[in-house]
Formats: sequence, C-alpha cells, structure tokens
Amino acid sequence: MNQEQNSQFLGTEKISKLMVKFSVPCVLSLLVSALYNIVDQIFIGNSELSALGNAATGVVFPIFIIAQAFAWCFGDGCAAYLNICQGKNDSQNAHKSIGTGITITLVCGIVLMAVFYPLKTQILTLFGASENSIDMAVEYFNLILAFFPIFMLANMMNAVIRADGTPAWSMASMLAGALTNIILDPVFIFGTKWGMFGAALATVIGQTVSFVITLIYFFRTKTFKLKLKSFVPDLKVFSGALQLGASSFITQMTIVIISLVCNIMLAKYGAVSQYGVDIPIAIIGIESKVFTVVINLVVGIVLGCQPIISYNMGAKKYDRVKELYNKILFCTIVIGLVSTLLFELAPRAVVGMFGTPTNIPNPDDYWKFGELTFRIFLCLVTFTCTIKMTSIFFQAVGRPIRAVVASMIRDIICFIPLIIILPIFFGIEGILFAAPAADFIAMIVAAALTVTFMKTLKTDRHAENIDAVLKPSHKGVIVTIAREHGSSGKQIGKLVAEKLNIPFYYKEMTALAAQESGLDKEFISDINANAPAMLHSLYLSTDVVQQAIAAQDKVIRKIADNGSCVIVGRAADYVLRDNKDTLRVFIYANEEYKIKRVMEVYGDDPHQAKENIRRSDEARASYYKNISSLNWGDRHNYELMLDSSVGLEESAEIICNYIRSRAM
Repeated sequence: MNQEQNSQFLGTEKISKLMVKFSVPCVLSLLVSALYNIVDQIFIGNSELSALGNAATGVVFPIFIIAQAFAWCFGDGCAAYLNICQGKNDSQNAHKSIGTGITITLVCGIVLMAVFYPLKTQILTLFGASENSIDMAVEYFNLILAFFPIFMLANMMNAVIRADGTPAWSMASMLAGALTNIILDPVFIFGTKWGMFGAALATVIGQTVSFVITLIYFFRTKTFKLKLKSFVPDLKVFSGALQLGASSFITQMTIVIISLVCNIMLAKYGAVSQYGVDIPIAIIGIESKVFTVVINLVVGIVLGCQPIISYNMGAKKYDRVKELYNKILFCTIVIGLVSTLLFELAPRAVVGMFGTPTNIPNPDDYWKFGELTFRIFLCLVTFTCTIKMTSIFFQAVGRPIRAVVASMIRDIICFIPLIIILPIFFGIEGILFAAPAADFIAMIVAAALTVTFMKTLKTDRHAENIDAVLKPSHKGVIVTIAREHGSSGKQIGKLVAEKLNIPFYYKEMTALAAQESGLDKEFISDINANAPAMLHSLYLSTDVVQQAIAAQDKVIRKIADNGSCVIVGRAADYVLRDNKDTLRVFIYANEEYKIKRVMEVYGDDPHQAKENIRRSDEARASYYKNISSLNWGDRHNYELMLDSSVGLEESAEIICNYIRSRAM
C-alpha cells in the first residue's frame, strides 16, 4: 500500500475496523510484556517463599523499571528516528542511530550493573526491603542484575523491529520469553527447590530467549542494514533519536519515583501499624502487577489508535477524531468498570492468586490489608485509566502541554504529595486513600482539558487556494532561503525568482505536501510554529507531524528535480544538502529593522513585534534542529549570509550577482 492509499485508508475506513486492526496487536504485545512482571510473583507466592518472597520481588520491581526506562528511551527514540529516515529515504543516518543505540544500551546496562551491585543492600532497603525480606531480595536481585544488558538490549531492539515493519516478530520474541519464564518457574521453584534463585533464573532465561530472537532479526532487517562501523557511537546523529525517546524515559522514571515514595511510606507507617513492614510491601507489589494488566489494556488500545488519530487530526477530519476519542473512551470505561467490580467484590480472590501467606506472623492481617488495598487504592481505577488514555490521546493530536499536564497532574502533582501528607493524619490507610484522591482531582483536570480541546476542533480559517502543481522550469541553480522573522526573506526570494525568471515556492510547498500526504495544507503550514517554547521537540516528534515533515521533504526533492527555482523555508537547505546545484542562503537583519517590518506587515505594536520575532525564530530553530541535528543560522550551513537591512532590491541583486559569479 503506497503513501496515498495508506492516507485514504486511515481517513476513510470505518473507525471500528481501524481500531481492531491497529489496537489488537498492540494490546496483545503489552499484555505479553505484563506477563514478565506477574508470573514470578504468582509462583513465588504459591511456594514456600510465600508473602515474604512477594515482598522481595516487589522491592526489586522499581529497579527493573529503571533499566527499562533507559532501554525504552533508546529503543523508542531509534524507532521514531528510523521512521523519520524512512520518510526521507535516509538509510545512512538510520543505521548509525540504531547501531549507536545498541552500543549505548549495552554500555548503559554494564554501568547500571557496576553502580547497583556494590550498593544493592542499601538500594533494596531504600525501596522497602525489611530485615525479613532483604536476603530473598538480594538473592533474586543478584542474578537479575547480571542479565541487565541482555534485558535492556532485548527491549531496545524490539522497539526498532516494530518500527522496521515487523511487529509480529517483536511480539513473538516477547511471547517466547514469557512462555519460557512460565514453564521454568514451577520447575525451578517447586521441582528443584531453588527458591528465589530459581525464580530469577527462570526470568533471565526467558529474557535471553527474547534477546536471541530479536538478535536473529537484525540479520534480516527490511529498511536498514547494520555494519560493524554502525556500532561506533555517532553522538551527533544519536542526539536526534535521544530527543524522540525522552518522553518514554520520563514516563518510566515517573513510575520509579512513585514506587520509591510509596514503598518508603509503606515501610515507615507499616512499621508502626498492625500490619508491619512486609505485608504492605507484598500487597502493594501484587496490586502494581494486577494494575499493570488493566492499564496495559487501555494503553494498548489508545497507542494502537495513535496513527489513526494523528492522520485524521492532520487531515482536519475532526468528526473522525471525535468519534475515535468517544470509542476509545467507551472501551476505557468498560475496562475500568469491569476491573472495579472485580476489585470491590472479590479482592480476596485476586490476592489469593498470589498464594496463601505462610511465613508471616499474622495471616489475617495479610488478607485484611489486601482487601483494603484493592477496595480503596483502586476504587477509582476507571478514572486512572481515563487520565492515562487522555494523555496519550493528546500526544497523538500534537498537544504536548495538555499531554504532560494530564499525565503529571495525577502522579507527580497530586499523588506524591498526598501519599506523604495523608498518612500523617490517617496512618497507613492514608496511603491507600491517596490514590483515589489523586484520581479524582486529576480527572477533573483531564475532563476540562478534553472539553476545551474538543471545542477547538472546528475549521474557522480558510487556507489560501494555491495550486498544488510543479511549475515549468529548466536545469539550473536551486536557491534555498532560510530567514529570520521580519527580515523580509520571503519577499527577497520572490524578487530573486522574478529576476532569474524561475519558479518561486513558499505556500506552494505545503499545498504539494498536503496532496502527497492527504493532510491539511494549513496544518502542514503551521508545523514549525505550532508548539510552545519548552516543548517544540516533543511536538515535532508526534506521529502526525513526522508524517507531514516526511511528505514535505519528499515534495522539496521533487521540486528540486524539476529544475531551477527559489524555495523559502522548511529546512530546504538541509533536505537538499547533497544536491550540487543548491545555493543555501540565510537572510538576517538587525532587531530595529525586523521590528519595523513586522509592525508594517502584521500591524503589531513594538512589544508584540519583538515577542513574535523571538517566538517565531525560536520555533524555526527548533524545527531545523529536529530535522537536521544542526544549528539554524550557523554560518557553516550556508554559502551566503545576507543582512537584508540594505534593502529588498539590493538584497535580491546581491543574490543574483552571486549566482552569476558562480556560473562563470
């Protein structure tokens, strides 16, 4: 299916069909991933290790997440970068970024081993291990830690495999690892009586199986080929991938922070309660694994739908965007309500899956705290799921501020302070009430963000009617003009085109890119100026924006292949960096001149003009950095830099004279 057919498919196919096609594989993949987190605890809890064994694995879990945070950051970043390179037909940087990512992931795994091993007792104690569970936790952690590089490489490489267009292989590797773990757990825990070491051994063998299957794929990749030199770190190229993976790292480290604070508070207030330290740590460990299954169902649905949401948002098919949101919300609410009923009506059955406590003094307290946890801590799980779904939805529609606010309001702004404050007044039960209180507050914010966003989904501006056609030309120079806001670069470019009698492309580029991608002209036109200052990179990394950028780059190359012309903006100088006929021009001016021009053209007052210049140039610089990993306005990127305050005609003539001198 080519680009045009794929665009039509996402924009016209029945929403429910698209949801099934895109979400089911994603949901299955995440559920398989959740098996790794839950299988060990089920078998451990049903063995002689019992509740203390579960407490031990519970304190190791956040350290797993730290390793996963780095692996997903590198993997998701390289995957997104690969997709960008695919759109640009850039195989050179693709293999460099992936090879560098693999090398850095390996090095990072070794560094984490070196840091955690000598400090393991202190770290595990910090995460809630008691004197009763610390030996089990250390025994489990020793072997897990030794395989961190393999665990991290499997996670990192799987993300790249999905981006390479083979998600089935990625899921097969994860499923094979999970099944291996499931089969070996009872053998090593019950058969050989190896206890915590056996549970850890089953886990790392499963991870190794996943790694081997992912490794095999890298000898048969589709869109890139790795060479030995690919693994020599190229930090300049990798920095682009790192930016794209930053959000995955932040998300995972947020989980670590929450787990750390939660376990510290449970240990502190558990020690002075009837439950002691180990029961709360063990129960919360169980709760987190069960909750992971629930949230992965929701995340799988909305993540799977991201390409559909993004495309229809960019195409300004707002009715379809709203329909998608409503259908995803319905699925989220159903999952949340079914889970709530289970947790409220049968919490003992859920906890019972993880075994009967045999090695703690008061088993009745174990069951009591388990019931309280699932009935209180997860009573608003429907809200939790909706908040998470809303955050991912905002990422898909290119609204990074709303995505960050929806995500952070629950976990960082509300939950962590509440989990510290409420126990002061209500003891250990206060920790349990912190979750629904945070959910309630965050749900109000998420609902307000959603309602206000949906009100903006109406087309009240009309883009100029510009023909999406290539203009007749001839072989010759291609002038690319980058310019500061207010420097009159567009007007100068038009004068140059008129003087040389060659085509001029500005708005015409977005019209052609819209035709190429199926996205809206106005949306494409705004991609380099539509994100707030602090979040340009996050906005530019979203699926729909990257789709627009890829279409735009393809059109710029088509324009250049058509013959001599002037192209203004859109990082055309970088896109055409390998074209020997390209003249790269950067136009700037002093602040006084730029302010005066902006006031004349847009009717701004001096303060508004100055602010608009700052904001516009900042957005252009961020866009250029995202596209090229180079600095916008750096003299090394251009053949000619021109101060336009000498006058428009004079500036145009300087460029024309330079072109004539080059031709001589």
